[in-house]
Amino acid sequence: MASDPVFRARIAERIADIPAEDWNACARANGAPYNPFTDHRFLKALEDTGCVGGRSGWTPCHVVLEDDDGLAGVAPTYVKSHSQGEYVFDHAFADAYERAGGDYYPKLQVAVPFTPVTGPRLMAAPGHDAPTARAGLAAALRGLMRQTETSSVHVTFATPQEQEELAEGGFLARADRQFHWRNDGYGSYDDFLATLASRKRKQLKRERREALADGLTVRHVTGAELTEADWDAFFAFYMDTGARKWGRPYLNRRFFSLIGETMPDAVLLVLAEDAGRPIAGALNFIGGDALYGRYWGAVEDRPFLHFELCYHQAIDAAIARGLPRVEAGAQGEHKLARGYLPEITGSAHLFADAGLQRAVAAYLVREREHVALERRALTESSPFRHATEGSGGDA
Repeated sequence: MASDPVFRARIAERIADIPAEDWNACARANGAPYNPFTDHRFLKALEDTGCVGGRSGWTPCHVVLEDDDGLAGVAPTYVKSHSQGEYVFDHAFADAYERAGGDYYPKLQVAVPFTPVTGPRLMAAPGHDAPTARAGLAAALRGLMRQTETSSVHVTFATPQEQEELAEGGFLARADRQFHWRNDGYGSYDDFLATLASRKRKQLKRERREALADGLTVRHVTGAELTEADWDAFFAFYMDTGARKWGRPYLNRRFFSLIGETMPDAVLLVLAEDAGRPIAGALNFIGGDALYGRYWGAVEDRPFLHFELCYHQAIDAAIARGLPRVEAGAQGEHKLARGYLPEITGSAHLFADAGLQRAVAAYLVREREHVALERRALTESSPFRHATEGSGGDA
């Protein structure tokens, strides 16, 4: 009988200390589709431009798992001094623990900073038994929590398989929901519209017409076509949105130039222009099985332009590329009327304090029930035609 593998764990304080080809091989192992956010280039760009590290409150401490054959797995890991930029909100846990006299921060976050996108977090190297390597990474995270005397480990936007395995290992499962658009083999946007109830179909056609009234044009920019002028325009949009919604945007101007330079084919920038002058834009990333909408902004207020650039144009782009879905980011029930349906996302959490672990466990049971009920209700109010409804007339 073969003996269990003996793993050794170490910490990489910079992702640059892990060869890109090794990291990316783990991210793509076992046939996993390409995810731009677990790409070494994306995570390195965050570090190289100072968006993480330094005084950002995101200190890299990536877990590297090795055995006698070499690299066995990696996990994108950060020591956090706050709960910003995570999109899985644990402020209530922090407040309760600190009122009880505990120190919630620092904590360990296994995540892609500022990115509410599901993807691999405990990434096994090719040639290794994936569940065994993931168990080794989970054990290493437990050990790191003890060694650093951090309060907790949070594995956010993990894959369903990771969530299940972590729950079996004592982590607490947490659920949330997002809105995703599914491509049912559509050949065009009109094919998608034909699946909607007549009233909803007319509404979206009118919305698209009005969004591009007054001669506005839309330009899709990717790959070698991306220019610094495009990034200058988009950064102005991004800063305007960030200033209005969050107070302090997470990403700096240099980050956008760097991803445009190092991973241009994974970037899709959608710009709305008035007589050649960009007035609004949406930034998407192109994955192996999804288009990911991330940031949007505008310097002029035009009716429905947000919906056009972020949702309708994303559907157009996904259909053109044959991508199975569009993930349009966190929150936003207005996405439902544009054909984006609620999908469950998940995370896993472990707390060093047994009392906090019990209290959070009880809370999460109720929260998961609420999320499931909410998803069911939202799905029932979707814009898609019921089986008994005809196609109806068009506007």
